[in-house]
Amino acid sequence: MMAAEPTVWVVDDDASVRWVLDKALRSDGMEPRCFDGAAEVLNSLGEEHPDVLITDVRMPGMSGMQLMESLERSGSEFPIIVMTAHADLDSAVSAYSGGAFEYLPKPFDVDEAVALVRRAAAAGQSSRTGNAAVGRGVSPLRTMIGQAPAMQEVFRTIGRLARTSMNVLITGESGTGKELVARALHEHSPRSSQPFVALNTTAIASELLESELFGHERGAFTGADSRRIGRFEQADGGTLFLDEIGDMSPDLQTRLLRVLAEGEFYRVGGQAPIRVDVRVIAATNQDLDEAVRDGRFREDLFHRLNVIRIKTPPLRNRREDIPLLLEHFLQAAARELGAEAKSLHADAIAQLQSFDWPGNVRQLINACRRLTVTAPGKMIHAADIPAEFGGVADVSDHSDWSSGLARWAEQRLDANGGQPLLEEALPEFERALIRTALSRVSGHRQEAARLLGWGRNTLARKIRELGIDA
Repeated sequence: MMAAEPTVWVVDDDASVRWVLDKALRSDGMEPRCFDGAAEVLNSLGEEHPDVLITDVRMPGMSGMQLMESLERSGSEFPIIVMTAHADLDSAVSAYSGGAFEYLPKPFDVDEAVALVRRAAAAGQSSRTGNAAVGRGVSPLRTMIGQAPAMQEVFRTIGRLARTSMNVLITGESGTGKELVARALHEHSPRSSQPFVALNTTAIASELLESELFGHERGAFTGADSRRIGRFEQADGGTLFLDEIGDMSPDLQTRLLRVLAEGEFYRVGGQAPIRVDVRVIAATNQDLDEAVRDGRFREDLFHRLNVIRIKTPPLRNRREDIPLLLEHFLQAAARELGAEAKSLHADAIAQLQSFDWPGNVRQLINACRRLTVTAPGKMIHAADIPAEFGGVADVSDHSDWSSGLARWAEQRLDANGGQPLLEEALPEFERALIRTALSRVSGHRQEAARLLGWGRNTLARKIRELGIDA
């Protein structure tokens, strides 16, 4: 039987965290016991066990995840709350997959932490009477970036769904990473070894979308010279991601509903039903609730898709993540363009962080590519940011880039003393122009040479001399 007030064990190598939680839990009437390491917890389990365990992830010696593995092997069945100051998708999914009741990113609100412990204690009591179950065991995925509370909620939901194959509806503005969330859901699901098939329904002409989804038989229509396997068959056993589902025609909505309800469909022109086992993750930037009310989207299909809903937050609602995203995508842009990675001055970070980013993360990625090519020097300043990204620079104005070049020269003279400027500037100038010209013509050297006013041999020589990865 659980005591009248739950006993709570707190494991963290940070004495200040232990002190805060000990004081808060005692003030709420609970009975905390604090440990500075995981090994001490395991040694104490022979004497007693807690109603709830709170553990940090990163600790000297045995980590929080290793502690959870040891507890699982020993058959311990009390709820575990995992704390971490390094809040990302991997740690969230690993926590839930390891059997955690909840995942608590640091810094946390003390009152919320206490309320969470109360919920965990109640859940632990239910599980001991056979009313709850906890899932375990999925490998981690590539990192998704986000410390903001809105992103932490996305990570938690992905973690909670890690062992399920439920249909999911992802809503959010364009450019907020809905497909990334869909891939994360797939790769952390029991279907992770099976295909993930993505289709943007607005990218296919409406008259061809039925064939794209369900396939067709030879001779089904003019031009159908052979049988085609549709996206549903390609995704059999795995996950089908349908982006911009809100734009689907009423007829296709009806066909999609039948597949979700019955697990079978007919190819266009086909006579035999095709059975499939597919998890559908749908996404839209529209308000589907409103579309249902207006009769533009089938209510029964909406409820089939909306088993779980995840909302991807716009960038303006997670501004604290912008510096992390800028750093990550500037590094990625440098690798993509074969250039040296640039860093951001504090004034540039402040400028970009205050911008509303109507195109969200997709627009931020393009900004990083643009700044990698156009900003003078290794350091990006606020004056280098184009107006379309919230700055004042107008890259179409020749005087602007020349004034930027002058600022770069002043910075280099301050940093390098009497080192000749042209020895550094000319190669960088030529690299930027060559990369831009090659990008404009998709890498065709003859066309790039024409744009630059050189012969093809001259361009080839410059590419070799400047070490450009063309």
